[in-house]
Amino acid sequence: MRVLSGIQPSGKLHIGNFFGAMRQHLQLQAEHNCFYFIADYHALTSNPTPAEVAGHTLDVAMDYIALGLDTEKTIFWRQSDVPEVTELTWLLSCVTPMGLLQRCTSYKDKVAQGLSPNHGLFAYPVLQAADILIYNSDLVPVGADQKQHIEVTRDIAIRFNNAYSKVFTVPKEHIIKSVAVVPGIDGRKMSKSYGNTIEIFEPEVSVRKKIMKIVTDSTPVEDPKDPDKCNVFALLKLVASPEELAEWESKYRNGGMGYGQAKKRLAELMIDYFKPFRQKRTKLENNIDYVKEVLAKGAERAKAVARETLEKARQAVGLKK
Repeated sequence: MRVLSGIQPSGKLHIGNFFGAMRQHLQLQAEHNCFYFIADYHALTSNPTPAEVAGHTLDVAMDYIALGLDTEKTIFWRQSDVPEVTELTWLLSCVTPMGLLQRCTSYKDKVAQGLSPNHGLFAYPVLQAADILIYNSDLVPVGADQKQHIEVTRDIAIRFNNAYSKVFTVPKEHIIKSVAVVPGIDGRKMSKSYGNTIEIFEPEVSVRKKIMKIVTDSTPVEDPKDPDKCNVFALLKLVASPEELAEWESKYRNGGMGYGQAKKRLAELMIDYFKPFRQKRTKLENNIDYVKEVLAKGAERAKAVARETLEKARQAVGLKK
């Protein structure tokens, strides 16, 4: 099946991005025809500087390749290199009810977080629908909290198909079986907007410092502790073996262990987990031309599919050449 997903270049990727979605994206390559893009058009809704857009786009590309993206099998490109998606966005906009967009919670949530309201932010779901529909996507992997995005896309596709002719594949969501919410160093969900992240490829010294700052409760060393309520233990679940995790759980419940011990071990495990990827990432930093070539080749492959779909949509609405 054809799987599609995009990721915004809105900053350095962190371990919440990896364990929450990226790892599953990479696993899907083994069984599916995967289309993954860097959503630089979407990133513009927060009005970043040109340097931020360009720099973060390359960072995301290097991160994905270093972490195991199969550049031969998987189509991987920069969204803006396939401008056909913007024309399709307009065609879809003309069948999208205002009420559908007004009900989208993502716009309200982002404005509540301090983003300046603009048309791009409000109409974001239509561009997202175009991203999905232009590549005839069967499955779109999302977290459970993003299910509404796919429901909107399905609604738009059905409306267009009913109004004109059956041009689009109506996609299905693929709910990612993720770990529980990855906590940041302050205990809230790890997010760039909270400034509480541990970046995948930040310097090892910085990783250790951040992990030692993870918020814990004030339970005395000698007392038993509840691992299910501990941010450190939640992160240990991501990188410790089942056997070691069981040992840590026993230490927590028996008491006599300080959180500092668990933090130090977590830092070791986290650094070891990403070490082989870090080495590949360093090589890519010294070969930016290769990274750009991967994106350019991916864009050509993606564009071939997009052009065909867009032409069908143009003909369906009467824009015949």
